[in-house]
Amino acid sequence: MKYSVIIPVYNRPGELRELLDSLSAQKFRDFEVIVVEDGSAIPSSEVVKEFANSLDIKYFVKENGGPGPARNFGAERSGGEYLIILDSDVILPQGYFDAVETGLSHYGLDAFGGPDRSHPDFTPVQKAISYAMTSFFTTGGIRGGGKALDKFYPRSFNMGVRGEVFNLLKGFSPMRFGEDIDLSIRIFKCGYRCRLIPDAWVWHKRRTDLRKFFRQVHNSGIARINLYKKWPDSLKLVHLLPALFTIGCTLLAVLAFFWPWALLPLLLYALAIFIDSLLKSIREGYSRPLQISLLSVAASFVQLIGYGSGFIRAWFIRCVLGRGNDDLQAFKNNFYK
Repeated sequence: MKYSVIIPVYNRPGELRELLDSLSAQKFRDFEVIVVEDGSAIPSSEVVKEFANSLDIKYFVKENGGPGPARNFGAERSGGEYLIILDSDVILPQGYFDAVETGLSHYGLDAFGGPDRSHPDFTPVQKAISYAMTSFFTTGGIRGGGKALDKFYPRSFNMGVRGEVFNLLKGFSPMRFGEDIDLSIRIFKCGYRCRLIPDAWVWHKRRTDLRKFFRQVHNSGIARINLYKKWPDSLKLVHLLPALFTIGCTLLAVLAFFWPWALLPLLLYALAIFIDSLLKSIREGYSRPLQISLLSVAASFVQLIGYGSGFIRAWFIRCVLGRGNDDLQAFKNNFYK
């Protein structure tokens, strides 16, 4: 068997149904699907049964332990040459496996990642969050929206790893955030071939409101310091930008009490995001483009300040105070929520 698709799920049967439906629509069929229920209170067993005749699908239940251990659990029970790791909140376009096949055959890869896009049926908030996570005006481009093809660190919402390599590296670490970057770092350090396959993209729903989105990116900022403590050479200049942005916004807000024009740089930045998002929404044919554009401004500030504040928080705790560990996080019960 060529591929084993590993899907951890937690209280998301509706989203899982959409993902499985997109898998059943694939013309390429040499794959199995392994769903790992990670201690959910709302099980997905009935959803999985719906696809028993259209997919080679297996369903397992385990105690909640986070996404990394759930993926490892599924990988241990897989039989594919390659593992494809997907989050339960993604949807595959029909040509996904064809794109993966082309990329693997052309480059001879041991691992790969793919970018993500916003589906026309997503809510305005989801489209705005997708914009913030992929835009040139944020740090989103480093997630696959850009063209850093041969030095791309795959994310777990859409990544593939040769099964043999995954086992040799002992899979994902117990880290609850940043575990995918940790695995990607180890893939490169061991000399394996890994890159972005631009055409192997997925639709990615992400979080459903800005409050949950803040929690996600805040923990991601903390995870970056956790990764730095584990892999000091993994910290790059781009990772500092959200923290600098957060500090700059704070200083400008304080200065605005004495000189209101201090907010002008932030207003110009917001205007640039608004126009860029509006043009993209019109180009994609989205309904309610003005609403999406306004929400994109809010989502971009949440993305940068959420990540930046988490980065600063973890830097102070771990690097200044010397406390905490590699699994330091702020919102421990909200990874899937």
